[in-house]
Amino acid sequence: MRLLDVRDLHIDFATEKGLLHAVRGVDFALEEGEVLGIVGESGSGKSVTAHSTMRLLPPNAQYAGGDVLYRGESVFGYGYERLRGFRGREIGVIFQEPGRSFDPIYSIGKTMAETIRAHEPELTDEEIHEKSIRLLQETNVPFPEDRLSNFPHQFSGGLLQRIMIALALASDPRVLIADEPTTSLDVTIQAGIIDLLIRLKEERNLSIIFITHNLALISGIADRIVVMYAGLVMEQGPTSEVLAAPRHPYTRALLNSILDLGQHYTDTPITAVAGTVPDPLSPDVGCPFAPRCPLAEAACREAIPPFMQDGHLHRCRFPGVKE
Repeated sequence: MRLLDVRDLHIDFATEKGLLHAVRGVDFALEEGEVLGIVGESGSGKSVTAHSTMRLLPPNAQYAGGDVLYRGESVFGYGYERLRGFRGREIGVIFQEPGRSFDPIYSIGKTMAETIRAHEPELTDEEIHEKSIRLLQETNVPFPEDRLSNFPHQFSGGLLQRIMIALALASDPRVLIADEPTTSLDVTIQAGIIDLLIRLKEERNLSIIFITHNLALISGIADRIVVMYAGLVMEQGPTSEVLAAPRHPYTRALLNSILDLGQHYTDTPITAVAGTVPDPLSPDVGCPFAPRCPLAEAACREAIPPFMQDGHLHRCRFPGVKE
């Protein structure tokens, strides 16, 4: 069953220098029980796209076109009360950098109580306290009852991320947006967070949108991958297919830049993606990756390639060609 359907989504931001074109016609769907990975460099439009599904964008954001459907109903048509009930109860979100997502003067218990009470005002203080403990237990926070009285600065980054996941699950959402949930965490803590999300997905039948710039990380959790660049979807398909036979040069460049464990102790060179991302204030008319692509020809710079089906969807005139 399809839960989310993003259709030709366009999002701009009004700035002092003009309109910043952050998302330029994004299409994808999320099925029930599926993990969808959205990958790409910083500034590619991943987080803006995901947050737009909850209309969680700043006041200068402009929805310039397209639609977001949840269970076939347009999110953009929700009124204030419907939107309040939708956020958290239908879609939960794990934000980047958990250390900056908590109020430093609120204890963890007070933060969780405020979140739970927003969607379940009928619960007593004792019931909220018990539910808070259960949520921390579910996300493997040790000594949960004792930790409710602690403040954010008393936790490591990994434990704060687990508490953030508990908060996102407090209202039993159907969809969970994990926005770079392992940023700034070391490799072993990252693995623990991934294992936790996989377990919660199975136990709760969650659908997850997992946002990251790390293709190696996404390979172990996502059923399908959406590769974004400069506000566009450049390639999307089943994870195994995209990683085994990438059709777009940008996807191949991301894969080639992945470090193997211990590689920095060898003579193997690190292959970086040459060049820089385009200016979103004045995007090129053609393929945005053309200035960095060794395969680009004049036609690539004249218009954005349409989606083509070659194993899976992509936007490239030279699918699968090695540079």
